[in-house]
Amino acid sequence: MNVQVIQGRFAEVPTADARGMDRRAFGEFIGPQGELASYAIGWTTGTDQHVGRISVGIGAGNPGGATIHAVIFENEGTYAFSLIDEPFEQVPEGGPHLTAQQARAHEDLPFMWWVADNALATDRRAWWLLHWLLQTNCIQTAEVFDMREPILLVGHDEDDGIWQLIGTSNAGPDGKLGHLSHAIDEDPTLIDVLDLPPGQSAVRSAVGGPWTRQLGYPD
Repeated sequence: MNVQVIQGRFAEVPTADARGMDRRAFGEFIGPQGELASYAIGWTTGTDQHVGRISVGIGAGNPGGATIHAVIFENEGTYAFSLIDEPFEQVPEGGPHLTAQQARAHEDLPFMWWVADNALATDRRAWWLLHWLLQTNCIQTAEVFDMREPILLVGHDEDDGIWQLIGTSNAGPDGKLGHLSHAIDEDPTLIDVLDLPPGQSAVRSAVGGPWTRQLGYPD
């Protein structure tokens, strides 16, 4: 099935109280039959409520066009959606904003959910959101944790699913537990490897350089 998810602009601004960041990512979807849709995803750090938001729009200027809005929340180790009334974002392909009740009655709601799932699976900024939402833990070397070394090796352990962040120094017994999303906050270039499956690692020679993926860890 040939589906395209095209990443668009990304915006982040400090929250009004300067305690967090409001992040929003936009993109376009092209289905196997040429169906068009737009989406926006977002999340705000520094808040107690760990939920993301998403808008999906179809059929701009056409009868039946619509934009739905939902929150994204953690549910048994993965994510789930819940429709909301309040509009989140305006998207280019979207029609009129629908309330939750109107969205449930729309004949194309299953298609719009499909767009949302594809966006979260494919858009790298969405991976960042999901790791924040799920509060993914990681083990960092002391040098990386203290920001004395850049992250050059990322691993996703096969046995326990833990993520490992390593710099120029070898991993030792003094690793620090942290949240993966916080590491991405400091170095957004990590988003390129946030889809590493368990049992794989990725290495690079410098921050911003290309990642090389492999099974297991380097010798």
